Amino acid sequence: MVVEYAIKRIAELRTEINYHNYRYHALDAPEISDSQFDILFKELCTLENHYPNLITVDSPTQRVGIEPIQGFIEAAHTIPMLSLGNAFSDDELMAWHQRTKTLVEGKDFDMVCELKFDGLAVSITYQDGIMVRAATRGNGIVGEDITGNLKTIRSIPLRLLGNVTGQFEVRGEVLFPKSRFSKLNEERIAAGLPTYSNPRNTAAGSVRQLDPRITADRKLDVFIYGIGHSDPPMPKTHWETLAYLGDLGFKINRHNRLAKSPEDAIHYYKSWIDNLDELDYECDGVVVKINPFDLQRHMGTVGREPRWAIAYKFPATRSVTRLNKIMINVGRTGSMNPFAVLEPVDVGGATVSQATLHNEDYIRSKDLREGDWVIIERAGEVIPQVVSVIESKRTGNERAFEMPSNCPGCETSLIRPEGETMTYCFNTTCPAQLVRHVEHFVARESMDIEGLGIRQVTVLLQEQLIGDVADLYTLNRDNLLKLDGMGDKSVSNLLDAIQDSKRRPLPRVITALGIEHVGYEVSEILARNFNTINILMEATAEELTAIPSIGTKIASSIIAYFENQSNSHVIMKLQQAGVRMQSDEPTELQRPTLSGLRFVVTGRLVHFSRSQVEGKIKNAGGRVSSSVSKQTDYLVAGSDAGSKLIEAEQLGITIIDEDRLLDLLNNQPTDPF
Repeated sequence: MVVEYAIKRIAELRTEINYHNYRYHALDAPEISDSQFDILFKELCTLENHYPNLITVDSPTQRVGIEPIQGFIEAAHTIPMLSLGNAFSDDELMAWHQRTKTLVEGKDFDMVCELKFDGLAVSITYQDGIMVRAATRGNGIVGEDITGNLKTIRSIPLRLLGNVTGQFEVRGEVLFPKSRFSKLNEERIAAGLPTYSNPRNTAAGSVRQLDPRITADRKLDVFIYGIGHSDPPMPKTHWETLAYLGDLGFKINRHNRLAKSPEDAIHYYKSWIDNLDELDYECDGVVVKINPFDLQRHMGTVGREPRWAIAYKFPATRSVTRLNKIMINVGRTGSMNPFAVLEPVDVGGATVSQATLHNEDYIRSKDLREGDWVIIERAGEVIPQVVSVIESKRTGNERAFEMPSNCPGCETSLIRPEGETMTYCFNTTCPAQLVRHVEHFVARESMDIEGLGIRQVTVLLQEQLIGDVADLYTLNRDNLLKLDGMGDKSVSNLLDAIQDSKRRPLPRVITALGIEHVGYEVSEILARNFNTINILMEATAEELTAIPSIGTKIASSIIAYFENQSNSHVIMKLQQAGVRMQSDEPTELQRPTLSGLRFVVTGRLVHFSRSQVEGKIKNAGGRVSSSVSKQTDYLVAGSDAGSKLIEAEQLGITIIDEDRLLDLLNNQPTDPF
């Protein structure tokens, strides 16, 4: 009876796991969370361990991934790319360590702890130091040839530093940085396009593009974490190998750590659970590897997994719950921002009851309805988002969302401008907008007025002690003392913080004004080019768009803001209150000095990093390319410039160093070498 149950349950689990494998890996449209998948897989492993005679070659436990997607050339791996077993608790990690120690007769060994990146595993092969092939993991034996696409990732060297002869293969993980992923989705929302669900799936889709230009536009990244096949002799340990790979020019994660004991590994794991938001890439656990290669070879592999490594998974960052209602928040610019009211659910250790829905088009693109069962993700481990709906759970009683026709804050009729994805309330006296505007004004990245949160701001507006942000500077002590929860000390601290905020630098003041599309980075650029708020208020569209990084959309928003008489009145009140409205060092309006010129930067630079040099070129109106062509005007070359230097010499491109680039930036004549 027990055996019959095992046979039946194993068949059910294999069918279910294969289905979810297909949804996740082939369609990039998962229906369950990673933690739920792990539970299913672990149950299957447990049953097969108890009944090894029931294991078949087509079981999900005997394979690494899915077959290559049709349309790509197959690429066989010289050494199979295996997957990892998982641990979900300290006890399970300790048990793995004890098993491995038994395999080497109780011999002590150290381990390497690495963050487990949530990206796409790849193999990159070099011949005599030159990149010749890149492939996905595929089924672990055969992958997909994606050489052209991976060549567009700048953190992958096309030529290795140093002398490496013969064939040399490295293994790594392609990632979509969270900051770039968020920007991509913002651009898609602005363009009325559906957003992508998460960085991992988007990275996988990006390297599978048939057009490498699309991959290049995504600005993917990679971390290299090991070596596959190698003709040259390698170091004796994994830790030494990571250092060696860094010396060859590969990007190695700086958070790797050497652990002397399993307790060290557990401490490393726990140190990251609450700090993942510090990283610009997704991680779902810690990989622990036995350090000495001779012990790795001795331990070998079993099935799909190496015995010498394990993944200690972080708490889940995705969960399934019900979307009870879709409601609206009024933004500080009058935008209607829909959000989901959820059945409370634990997502990665935090209880989530609300999630952002961006705008009406976002809801339509995902076909979200009140009453739906949905997959929730803490994007970047912080901001909850609705990833997708589980259509198979619909009953027919779900309710479609309709954007309200009137503002929930003031009942003014709402307007969606032509070509816009957002719907707006254009009533500048709307109390809901004013709350958000004051909240933004006092925030840390703006005027940084400590002691004024959303609750205090709401009370000040309700009691009519302020009517706009400038009224904060005329608050009366006696009136503040009459408010609930405001004692003498808290009032003194608040008034001191308000007084202190008058000395904030001009970029912070511009940020605090809340001009649409103008964050702190743009505010810094504006402050450098217009040294007082009055000069900025008088700037024309031509003057604004002449500045690199200021396009027509930003320029139009700035002009529209200052043309509004109520905004001009607030700025006048701020000036009268003594808020600093000019830069410390006045500068003249800067003009592009490299407009129309195309640059390529290569080699190791002395005074600046490559990204800093590229930023200076772009800020001066120049363009930066990743490869040399006939359209290139200048090659900025550092030491170990490599093949790009040879190509530039063959094409007759002007080659300069850092000093001569600075001459160009300062409008001084520069002669070619």
